[in-house]
Amino acid sequence: MKKEMSSFDVRSIVSEMASLEGAHVDKIFHWGAGNVLFRLNVQGDGKRELFFKDKKWLYLAPDRPETPETPTSFATFLRKYITNAKIGKTIQAGFDRITITDVFKSDAEYKLIFEMFGGGNVLLVLDGKIVNCLIHRTWKDRSTRPGEEYIMPKSRFDPIESSFEEFREVFRSSESDTVRTLATVVNLGGQYSEEICKRTGIDKSASSKEVSDETLDRMYSSLRSIVEGVIRSSEPTIFRKDGEIVDIAPVDLQIYDDAESERVSSMSLAIDSLMKEMGQTEEEAYVDPEIEKLKKRIQKQTETVDEYRMESEDLKNRADAIYIEYQKVNELLSVLGEKSKVLTWEKLKEGAMKIPFVSSIDPSKNMVSAKISDFNVSMDYTKGIDANASDIYQKSKDIGEKAKRANDALKESQAELDKKQKGFDKAKALAANRAQPTKQFWFERYKWFITSSGKLVIAGRDAHSNDNVVKKHLKEKDVFAHADVHGAPSVVLKDGFDATPDELREACIFALTQSKAWVAAMMEGAAFWAYPDQVSKTPNPGEFVPRGAFIVRGKRNYEHHLKMELGVGEIFYQGARKVMCGPPELFKNSGKYFILNPGRGKSGRKSGEIAKEFQVPEEEISRILPPGDVEIVKRVWEDGQ
Repeated sequence: MKKEMSSFDVRSIVSEMASLEGAHVDKIFHWGAGNVLFRLNVQGDGKRELFFKDKKWLYLAPDRPETPETPTSFATFLRKYITNAKIGKTIQAGFDRITITDVFKSDAEYKLIFEMFGGGNVLLVLDGKIVNCLIHRTWKDRSTRPGEEYIMPKSRFDPIESSFEEFREVFRSSESDTVRTLATVVNLGGQYSEEICKRTGIDKSASSKEVSDETLDRMYSSLRSIVEGVIRSSEPTIFRKDGEIVDIAPVDLQIYDDAESERVSSMSLAIDSLMKEMGQTEEEAYVDPEIEKLKKRIQKQTETVDEYRMESEDLKNRADAIYIEYQKVNELLSVLGEKSKVLTWEKLKEGAMKIPFVSSIDPSKNMVSAKISDFNVSMDYTKGIDANASDIYQKSKDIGEKAKRANDALKESQAELDKKQKGFDKAKALAANRAQPTKQFWFERYKWFITSSGKLVIAGRDAHSNDNVVKKHLKEKDVFAHADVHGAPSVVLKDGFDATPDELREACIFALTQSKAWVAAMMEGAAFWAYPDQVSKTPNPGEFVPRGAFIVRGKRNYEHHLKMELGVGEIFYQGARKVMCGPPELFKNSGKYFILNPGRGKSGRKSGEIAKEFQVPEEEISRILPPGDVEIVKRVWEDGQ
C-alpha cells in the first residue's frame, strides 16, 4: 500500500486547489501527531476542508473529519493570524513535494507552505520569515523555526520542465542501472520509473551507460505523456488487488495491468479512499500501549506464580522423601556428622563420595546432596533428620506465601486489564459506529429546504439572520414569504418568479412552521408571499421597524389552512447526501422520512433519535428542526414500517 504522496500527486492536488482561490479561512484545527485541517468558505460551494493528514497527505477531504473542540496552541496561533484571510493561488515548488499558497489579510500577505517530505511540516511565512510552523527542526543547510528565514530545500531535477537534452545529460551522468537512475537522478521516484521502463519495454536493470539515444528518446516521450496526463487530462485512478488498494495515481499506470483500476473524479477522492482503507487497517491492527504493557506484566506475573508454586511443591516433595527413606537418610546424616568431627574436609569429601547415592558434599557449609526417592535433596549433616525436614518444609511454606502474594498481584493486574479492555472495546465500537457529518453548504447558516422543483428556500434563525436573508439574498427574481406571527422568520424562495403554485405554498408552510406558531402548538395557520420590491426596511412616518423585521407594502398573497406539520427525510443535493426538514409533501416519494407535529416532549431527545436513524451527528438534526418540542407521528422507512 502506498505510504506517501509522489511529486505527480502533489502537482495534481495543486490543480484541484485552484478551486479554493478566493475562498476565506473559516477555522483551523490541529490534532494528533500531525493532522491540520483548514475549513474554508468557498463562494457558491459552501465549506471545503483542506486536510493535511499525518504530515504527509494533502487533499480536499470530501467528508468533514472529526475535529477537537479545544484548539491546540498551534491552531490558536493560526486562527489569530489568518482567520477570514482570503486564499490566493497555490503552486508547487518546482517538482518538489512542497505547495505554496498565497494568503491575504488586509494588513499582510502570507505564504502558507505545506512540506510533504522529511517528516512533513506546515509553515506560515511573512516577508520570507517563518511566523510559525508545526515542526521546529534544524538541518545542516536550513532551519524551520519561528523568526528564521524560510529557506527552500535544495531543488532537485525537474522532469516536468526539462528538455530532452537536459533529460539525456542528467541520465548519462548516472553510474547506476536504468530504474534507479530514473528514480533518483531524474527524480521520478520508484513508481514512475517502473512505469517508464514498462512503457518503453526496456530492461530496467540495464546500466544507464548502455541505454541508446533512441531508447532515451522513447523514455522521454513516455515521460512527456505522463506529464501531459497529470497536467492537462488528469484521470485519477485507484488500483486494487484482491479488493485492497495497492496504489493511487493521477493517471492510469501500465505497471498495474494485472490490478483492478477504479477511475475517480479527483485525486482528493483517491487519497481519501486510501486514507479510509489505511485508517480501517490501522484501527483493526491498533492496540492500546497501556493494555499491551499490562499483558506483558500479567504474563511475567503468571510465570512467577507458576515458578513459585512449582518450587514450593518440589521442596515439599523433597521433605516428604526424607521420611519415606527415613533409615537411609538418618544413617547418612549420623555417619557424616560423626566423621566431620575427626576428618579433614578433603578426607570427609573423599569418603562421602564413595557412598552410591551421595551426589555432592560441601564441608565448608556442612551440606550434602543425596539421591532420595528420585529427588536430589540437600541437607545439613550437622542436624538431625527432623531438623532438616523442618527446614525444607519451612522453605516450601515461605515460597508458597510468595506465590500467594504474587497471585494476588496477578489478580489485580488482570482486573485492571479487564477494565481497560472493556473501555478500549467500547471506545473502538463507538468509533466504528460514529456518525459522520454530511457535506456542508453555505445556506446551512440559515433554516433551509429544497422545493418540489429543486429551488432553494432559506429562512432566518434569529433577528440578525432575518436581516441577512433579505439584505444579502433577496434578489429581483426571488420571492419573500412570511407568517403573521410575532418572531416569524423571513423566508426567501430563490428564483421564486418561476415558482409553481405548489412551491409558493411550500415556502409559506415553511414560514409558518418555523415560527412561534409551532411553539404554540397551533393546528393550522396562514402565511403569505410577496415580491422583492414590496419588502422594505423603511418605516412609515412615526413607525419603527425593529431588527429582523420588514415592512411589506402592497398585495399579500395568502395561503390559508396550512397544516402545522413537517417532514424530515433524506435527499441528495448536488450529488451530496443531506437530511432536510420541510413540508411533508416533499418526501412522499422518499423511502426514508419522519412526519413531525408540535409536541410536548423534549426536542433534543427526538433529534437524537432521528440522527441515529439517519446516521448523522445530532447537531445536524437539531439545527433543522422547528423551534420548540416535536412529536414523531409517522415513520416511513425502506422496510415499509
